[in-house]
Amino acid sequence: MSSVPSLLSRTSARFRGRRAARPGRDRWNTWDPPKAEVLGVARTLTSATRVVDVMHLLRSEDGIEKYYTVNPGSAFADGLDAYLSGLGVHVLSWEEAIRRPFDLAVSCSVHPTMRRLDAPLMVLPHGAGYNRLVTESTGDALAPAGLSRRELMWRGKVVPKVIGVSHREQIDRLAEICPEAVPYALAVGDWCFQRITASLSRRDRYRSRLGAVDGRRLVVVHSTWSEHSLLGRHPDLPLRLVTALPADEFAVAAVFHPNVWARHTPAGVLERLGAAMDAGLMIIPPQEGWRAAVVASDWVVGDHGSTSFYSAAADRVTLLAATGLDELDPLSPAAAFARGAPRLDAEGDLLAQLLDVAARHDPAALRPVVDGQLASVDTSGEVTRARMYAFLAERGVRVPEDAPRPLPVPLPEPVRRARATAYDVTGSHVRGTVRIRRRPLVAGHHTEARGFYAVTTEENHPHWPDAAEVLARTVTDAEVAALDWIAHAAQRHENLNVLVARLDASRCLVRVRGGRQWEARTERAWGSGRPALDPVLLGSAVNLWLTDPERSKDLTGGLTLRTGEWSVQVAFTPPPTL
Repeated sequence: MSSVPSLLSRTSARFRGRRAARPGRDRWNTWDPPKAEVLGVARTLTSATRVVDVMHLLRSEDGIEKYYTVNPGSAFADGLDAYLSGLGVHVLSWEEAIRRPFDLAVSCSVHPTMRRLDAPLMVLPHGAGYNRLVTESTGDALAPAGLSRRELMWRGKVVPKVIGVSHREQIDRLAEICPEAVPYALAVGDWCFQRITASLSRRDRYRSRLGAVDGRRLVVVHSTWSEHSLLGRHPDLPLRLVTALPADEFAVAAVFHPNVWARHTPAGVLERLGAAMDAGLMIIPPQEGWRAAVVASDWVVGDHGSTSFYSAAADRVTLLAATGLDELDPLSPAAAFARGAPRLDAEGDLLAQLLDVAARHDPAALRPVVDGQLASVDTSGEVTRARMYAFLAERGVRVPEDAPRPLPVPLPEPVRRARATAYDVTGSHVRGTVRIRRRPLVAGHHTEARGFYAVTTEENHPHWPDAAEVLARTVTDAEVAALDWIAHAAQRHENLNVLVARLDASRCLVRVRGGRQWEARTERAWGSGRPALDPVLLGSAVNLWLTDPERSKDLTGGLTLRTGEWSVQVAFTPPPTL
């Protein structure tokens, strides 16, 4: 047994000696050996993604070697080791991290066990300030997580050497909760939000990746964790949104707090949201993508989580389906935001509410609340980096002359399924223009038809294909040629009004009851690309044309398909006469 402490002692001495001597160029190195070593400390996935973001402010070319470790004990730590390992960075076990010295440790969460680190500790928030009451962590019903005495102090001493806050308002609250910590507090703004604002020029790229094209506007559902969250209060709201909003006018994505994923597992989250995903819901992974979704969104339906707050700060139309006031510090700007933001009635007409709030949206209405939480946004990176480099100065590391340039956030990589295969369609035809609204059908959720059903050949519901008036084959490289398939399908499905087979991205073969056929193609306006032609949308438009007693006798005059503000011209060519 005596050999164990002896071994640990030798290991520790080896590290101390190496740090003290600062050896010269090693024959295995390509670059000069580092001057300073900095440790990023993660406790949850939320804090991990934030600390990785902040650690990018430290430049390797300045002689800084970066390491990461997981501070154990959180109920939301599942998957954290895999996340860090997947980044290709130096990852140390907690046992190794506390055995060796560092010039600085940076964490975006705080816990009393971090006192064991042999490094000055800099703590930063992992959300928009400090707002949530978590008595399990703080032992205090009044102190928000991150600012409590239990977290910040140990045996009468303040553990962190820097307590970063996003606004001086948080220092005022800290003075009431833990006055001993005030000398260590520093207003650093919010580097995360600075990157969001730097990404606004990429909005079109993000929107394209999230399906907000061809006139579609983007609704993003944001939910934090706990029973007070949007998901906790209204677990079926994502499904209700994606089935209530016309599929050709809206795209719907969802952002869930990493704690939801850690507590319920990725498989569990995707399984619970499976029906909504079948109807078109996109889910943003917890590691990255939520900031791009904030930039891309037109509406945000959220709660008291930081991502909803950031969305309002970015002037997005924001409605709250849950306020979380039961678990927020009532003096925090987040609580003021929860009290003042527009509400969404989860049981009401969702489309009407979105349109109404957008018509009345005034970005200035919540600006005082936002400004009370996020300060010095444009200089956050500069202030944060300067304070981090100050700890490294005695190692010969100098602050770069130029301020850090916030890079745009990465493109989102949503988890999605194939497009819906059955729709409830409503609309009208007036003088060659067909207005259409399609809403996805979801088994067990759909109870009453609004109009007629349009389905694809991939729909396997036991009743919807027989009840449908439109059947479309959406693949272009099918085994059976389009002409043969459409002839056979007309014999098999005598109930159908319209059959459509896709020929390529912009052309379809159409057959109506009675046997008339046309080749349909989208028209290209000068200076623009040729629009794609959705076969289900086309079949629905032709069916609406058929039910109009005032229609012309033939489709060769063309149709204008309109969904919301977007429209496309479609030309129809009859088969050649022999």
